[in-house]
Amino acid sequence: MTSPHASIPAPQPVVFTQVRIFDGSGSAPFAGEVRVDGQRITAVARDGAQVPRDHALVIDGRGGVLMPGMTEAHAHLTWPSSVEKFVPGMALPPEELALTAARNARILLDHGFTSAYSAGALSKRLEVVLKAQIDSGGLPGPRLIASSVEREPPNDGALDPGHVDEHGSGPENVAAFVRGCKALGAQAVKFLISGESALKPGASQQLLYTEAELLAAGHAARECGVWLTGHAHAAQAVKLGVKAGFRVLYHCTYADEEALDLLEAAKETIFVAPTIGIVQATLDATPPPHFDMTPMKQDAAAVLECQKRLVPELKRRGVRLLPGGDYGFPFNPNGRNAWDLALWVRHFGYTPAEVLHAATALGGQIMGQGEALGQIRPGFLADLLLVDGDPTQDVAILQNRHALRVIMQDGHFHKGRELAA
Repeated sequence: MTSPHASIPAPQPVVFTQVRIFDGSGSAPFAGEVRVDGQRITAVARDGAQVPRDHALVIDGRGGVLMPGMTEAHAHLTWPSSVEKFVPGMALPPEELALTAARNARILLDHGFTSAYSAGALSKRLEVVLKAQIDSGGLPGPRLIASSVEREPPNDGALDPGHVDEHGSGPENVAAFVRGCKALGAQAVKFLISGESALKPGASQQLLYTEAELLAAGHAARECGVWLTGHAHAAQAVKLGVKAGFRVLYHCTYADEEALDLLEAAKETIFVAPTIGIVQATLDATPPPHFDMTPMKQDAAAVLECQKRLVPELKRRGVRLLPGGDYGFPFNPNGRNAWDLALWVRHFGYTPAEVLHAATALGGQIMGQGEALGQIRPGFLADLLLVDGDPTQDVAILQNRHALRVIMQDGHFHKGRELAA
């Protein structure tokens, strides 16, 4: 898989010293040193030992925590609002959308997300082109699993992201849609298996595809080598997603015992992201008087109570769960992504170290690079954050981008090279 900076000459070696290392495994940080050569971590020392310093830039971490870069598991780089730019709706002209997506990619990297798994785009090829620019070093952004368009659920609300080309109904048309996305360069194809009650009351329990259509999508995806991603609230939507071979399922809100059993049986091949960020943001939102969010808030309250039961149970069963909160809406902007980590501690009973493990080591796995990404180990890619403070004690630190003294991706500095001696 292509990495950002792959075509750029290798940087000078770097040594991080006087740091406490959170290695991504979930274990407590330990005092140590790390050496980076080229794109990779080549040495990790602990208990007072030192890594080689020959030819290396040396960064004194001053007791800060060095940790792997994070993965956003539900990225919407084409959803327009960010912490830098408020957009009242969800639709933009193509030129503005392209520039906004590039801006959002840089914003995610600024906030410590060195990888992103797309949960759908508002354009057929925009994320594919954006990924190519990032990989060539032409634009800053996370290493990206680029997605196809996201077919919108039926709704009439102001947050409708806009219409996209329909793929037609029936197994043959759905399979052709998957193959077409692959031909355009998409790595993941997003299906809304169920609707979304936040946009249309009751829609979360409505299925938008037949079993035959989803099985055809799964067969086509396996044939052409793309991953299927599913928006699934209803229990039956979850079951169909698992049966069809979807690799990632979002929400899973109303999963019943049978759905839980299917998710547990597929735990070696499937990932679940419950997207708590958008739920809490909806509950906290203070919309202008002309915009009535009452139905959305009622739905969010119900979803939150379900997820507070669902997530600990899926965790107990060993299902791989990742943070990612549907950021990019006007009241839940891109760049706020690290808020999810604190919400997992608050609502799901995770410790900071547990949710950091999900955002780093499990993040490497959802990106398809679990043997090379998301941990601080020799041979792993040097996606690293030097944090001024200890996020394993207070994970909310990561919501402050100024607390990230160094952001490194593939051994290249996105931020903090000036700290090197």
